[in-house]
Amino acid sequence: MKKITTTLFSSLLCVIHTAAQAQSFVLRKSTDLFDVTVEVQCQQSSCHGPATITLYEKGTQKVIQQFESDDLALHLNKSSASSMTDLPLPAEQNALIFKDFDFDGREDIAIKNGNTGAYGGPIYDIYVFNDQWGKFVYNEALSMLTNAELGMFELDHHQKRIIAFSQSGCCYHVRTEYSIRPGQELLLVRELIEDTNSSKNNKVKVTHRVLVDGQWKQSVKYYPLLKYYQ
Repeated sequence: MKKITTTLFSSLLCVIHTAAQAQSFVLRKSTDLFDVTVEVQCQQSSCHGPATITLYEKGTQKVIQQFESDDLALHLNKSSASSMTDLPLPAEQNALIFKDFDFDGREDIAIKNGNTGAYGGPIYDIYVFNDQWGKFVYNEALSMLTNAELGMFELDHHQKRIIAFSQSGCCYHVRTEYSIRPGQELLLVRELIEDTNSSKNNKVKVTHRVLVDGQWKQSVKYYPLLKYYQ
């Protein structure tokens, strides 16, 4: 009996090892400043779970900084699954995003950490580069924004605004704009609400709120539903 149990246990370990294995990927095109490695558990063409992300000085083995994600997901095509190096990340995955999120002229990094956001959307841990400390520092305000809204926000570099989207069901959509205050705090400066829940005569109610000199100004207009969404 002991021999059978041992055999079954060994077989189970073999199945587990075959089902999911730790893989290491090299990313050289995600950012011009660093080479990046990602270590994560993979099964065939799907990788997910705890991951370690390491930044290296471009073209060297000098480690700049290392990050952890509790749940980073990647989906691989056949070529990348076989080569396991120079992994091209499809834009729609956005597991790692290198952009200037706080408009200070320095590249920052967003690391996917699960799909527990609104409507099962992705959430991100966002790290902004701190000149004083010489490293990337976790930004709670930006990270929490991805938890509350519909996934990753957009950036308006011209106005230096962060643009986020949310919704309630099919018929209530909100676009919010934020500026970044000293200390990396977010300040809501504009809100656009499209509401067809109480639509009369097939019209959409559009509420526009904007912060002007510390005071909110609001306007409400109604538009024909079919023309508005053309």
